Amino acid sequence: MSDETPYTEPVERVAYDFGLSRRSFVQVLGAGLLVSVGEGLGLAAERRPRGEGRRGDPAARVHIGKDGAITVLTGKVEMGQGARAELTQAAAEELRVPPSRIQLVMADTSLVPDDGITAGSRTTPSTVPAVRQGAAAAREILVRLASQRWGVEPATVEARDGTIAHAATKRTLTYAELAASEDLPKALGQPAPPDVAMAAVKEWKVLGTSLPRPNARDLVTGAHKFPSDTVRPGMLYGKVLRQPSYGARLVSIDLGPAKAMEGVVVARDGSFVGVAAPTTHRARQALAAIAETAKWERAPHPSSKEVFDYLRQRAGDGAPKNPFADELAKAAKTLRQTYRVAYVQHAPLETRAAVAEWSEGKLTVWTGTQNPFGYHRELAGAFGLANDQVRVVVPDFGGGFGGKHTGEAAVETARLAKAAGKPVSLHWTREEEFTWAYFRPAAVIDVEASLDAKGALTSWHFININSGGAAVDTPYRAGKAQCRFVRSDSPLRQGSYRTLAATANNFARECAMDELAAAAGVDPLDFRLAHLDNPRLRAVLEEATKRFGWAERVKNRQLDVGVGLACGTEKGSYVAACVEIRISRGYQDQFAVSRVCQVFECGAILNPDNLLAQVQGCILMGLGPALREEMRFEKGEMLNPRFRSYLVPRFGDVPQLDIHLLNRPDLPSVGGGETPIIAIAPAIANAAFHATGTRIREMPIRLPGAKEP
Repeated sequence: MSDETPYTEPVERVAYDFGLSRRSFVQVLGAGLLVSVGEGLGLAAERRPRGEGRRGDPAARVHIGKDGAITVLTGKVEMGQGARAELTQAAAEELRVPPSRIQLVMADTSLVPDDGITAGSRTTPSTVPAVRQGAAAAREILVRLASQRWGVEPATVEARDGTIAHAATKRTLTYAELAASEDLPKALGQPAPPDVAMAAVKEWKVLGTSLPRPNARDLVTGAHKFPSDTVRPGMLYGKVLRQPSYGARLVSIDLGPAKAMEGVVVARDGSFVGVAAPTTHRARQALAAIAETAKWERAPHPSSKEVFDYLRQRAGDGAPKNPFADELAKAAKTLRQTYRVAYVQHAPLETRAAVAEWSEGKLTVWTGTQNPFGYHRELAGAFGLANDQVRVVVPDFGGGFGGKHTGEAAVETARLAKAAGKPVSLHWTREEEFTWAYFRPAAVIDVEASLDAKGALTSWHFININSGGAAVDTPYRAGKAQCRFVRSDSPLRQGSYRTLAATANNFARECAMDELAAAAGVDPLDFRLAHLDNPRLRAVLEEATKRFGWAERVKNRQLDVGVGLACGTEKGSYVAACVEIRISRGYQDQFAVSRVCQVFECGAILNPDNLLAQVQGCILMGLGPALREEMRFEKGEMLNPRFRSYLVPRFGDVPQLDIHLLNRPDLPSVGGGETPIIAIAPAIANAAFHATGTRIREMPIRLPGAKEP
């Protein structure tokens, strides 16, 4: 879901003028009404210090200037997912103004509250309500102020289009007039309403509509400055010496060749070695000169071909034994299978990039991160600084997908800037991103299940080794069930990814459900519905199969065409997908996904067009690991650390998309940027079985006869 509202000049400076101080920020806003709202907090005319804690701190701030300009502050970031539009809509809805009246300042740790990390589909269920509450509180203050001036009851006045109106006397006051009022201090001295009224879904005028990203024009014209576009006066360009392989230890290095180069600064801090120079080309030359002198001690490291055995061998105390041996012994049919999912990279369009500048002992970093206050804490800890000595500014940046939570690039840049005494810009190359950024974890998943003579599930034992516990529990009725995540010693650095481990867990579970349906002699759809009590998951599954024409397609099989389905739930939302694949005759190792029909439900929809874009993006991103994406490595080195060998989906991979958003205005809104990814891979795998008769138990999917990369 998203946000909308074109910037005016003052707010552009707030977001993109990198020299903006807190004092100049207040000058830009000017005098007026500033509302700070949080749990247990009242309203204050003066801004509280920016959020230095977490959930207990102000969750929304609204400033209304004497000129009527409305500024909303949030710690969330915009990385293409649409938070800028959605949060603007939230404020506009409650302030009863058009979205174009809202100016949004995002992710500057010196100016905004700490709204937490932008991850886990939390903006919609957490930050949107907080912004709405803050905006509604501001509206109530203005209503109360106007009512007191006129001597009428607040219930008799109405806020609309930036004006408070009293219909009986035809009197009006604009927000700007009220913000400049001498009565303002008295009004602000009263506590905020504990249960401030927010617009019901049926009353929405702005929320529930499709609004484009407010700075879309700047993006299209190139006017927008991404983190990698940031330039500071006197700025140098940095490069960092990287290990030749995972676990390698630097034994010795001669920094002399780089120090002898004009304009080059060399920094060494333990194992960290980096250079900064007036141009990127000179920085590369300097790094190459000292890299030739480096001596390394390499460490043993498994290859990607043996990594699944490696993970199993290092799985804590080992995978738990199935406690349902009695059910397996008396079962009519049983399933015992292992499913495997490879390591993959996030592959954001913009690699890690940062600019760092030190001034009077204080550090400012401009970077792309989903975790601005986490970076703030990381930088403060790395350099022993107080909170007010660090500032992190996050312009809208080019993609995260769960991959930009940790601040290594920011810390590296700050180290170089400190050594140089000048601002430094550092851009990771694509090879650095594919090697040293963390990965979506690989998974080994064991499934054991049993069926009785009637084809009902009597036991379900599901163990995920290494990748995580997201969506590990089954949504199906399964008699006796145990679902667990077991940690392992990963040979690669791993971390968050879109829906975390839910992609792996849903892949294994939905493939296993198809195998169990076959064992029971039942259609995969009928088998699922027979074990599915959750009405929301049933609804998306039934709608998807109806739109796809599942029954007819299964009945009327076509040569070299397969159909498959899958469904799942995660983060409070629900998805079901049906796919069609076509196999090239004579080439069973080649197939294409020709059609995807997907139905998604995440409660009341806030921005239909943006939600549709999120679902489309999830499907296309999910195609990558399903079809080709995997990190290959040997002797601690990545074998495919660039796009020509790590094959993300291309335009030719895009299938016909039939996407239906199931709106539930009777339910709270939850995030839509993650869960739609989890159904695509298992649906493709199940379609591959339908076409070939061969079960698929590994991602990426390889059909019989396919060659290893």
